[in-house]
Amino acid sequence: MAKATREAYGEQLQQLVQENEKIVVLDADLSGSTKTAMAKKVAPERFFNIGIAEENMIGVAAGLAASGHPVFASSFAMFATGRCWEQIRNSIAYPELNVKICGSHGGISVGEDGVSHQATEDLAIMRAIPQMRVFCPCDEWETKAIIKHIANDDKPCYVRLGRSAVENFFDENTKFEVGKINILNRGKKVAIFATGLMVQECMRAVPALKELDMEPTVVDVSCIKPLDEDGVVEVLKQHDYIITAEEHSVVGGLGSAICEVACKKHPIQVRRIGIQDEFAQSGSYKELLKAYKLTDDAIVEVVKEYYQSL
Repeated sequence: MAKATREAYGEQLQQLVQENEKIVVLDADLSGSTKTAMAKKVAPERFFNIGIAEENMIGVAAGLAASGHPVFASSFAMFATGRCWEQIRNSIAYPELNVKICGSHGGISVGEDGVSHQATEDLAIMRAIPQMRVFCPCDEWETKAIIKHIANDDKPCYVRLGRSAVENFFDENTKFEVGKINILNRGKKVAIFATGLMVQECMRAVPALKELDMEPTVVDVSCIKPLDEDGVVEVLKQHDYIITAEEHSVVGGLGSAICEVACKKHPIQVRRIGIQDEFAQSGSYKELLKAYKLTDDAIVEVVKEYYQSL
């Protein structure tokens, strides 16, 4: 069953606030969209709508965390990371406070809202902050596992969530080792590291590539920082060509993280699929993915180009 990762977040958060009476939830006037309203229903006394004042929300989160409360603070990814980066850096990360910043509507799949709402730099700017953990789950069950995991971790974290429903690769019985990569398909020669909804697009490309005898290994990377370097290096060593796929700028996100590991531990050519250092236009979710070559068809073409170059 398809479900948006933001909805999975709301469901898991609702459960967590009932289990832990110290958790406080903050939102910047978008609780219906971020799905934190689900937590408000069961614990209204520990839910605070700070209004359209994201910088203030982070300041309030810092104060609550310094007072011993785990805090989940949510808004759209663009506003939760871009509008209050300095407050996150100085008030949350520097003192290592127990604040979880959960940004929904990440990437260009936010659609018609346009560039002002399309977070294509959030993974990069959160990765750059010392002591900040960065996650980008691909489906409902991975999202719930990550949210449950970070609720038991007292370090600052950022979780990127999506607006649109995505199909599941995992289920309620999946045993996650949060922080480790997950190999979803084992192929040969080519490995694709993907995160978020690009995991689904990469997996959709597998049947067509298999028919062409070009079946790739597909790796789900839900923890961007700290990256599972040992797992990544093992994949690098087993393949001749590496591709990364993300609904994010190719600057500073998953692709950059994989390149950093390759440069340090196993030099190899890496082709990065993502937003090519540009602002996206407005449009429907599917139109935008197609326009910026983030679909299964585009992935097939990239892999074919590689094989033709051999």
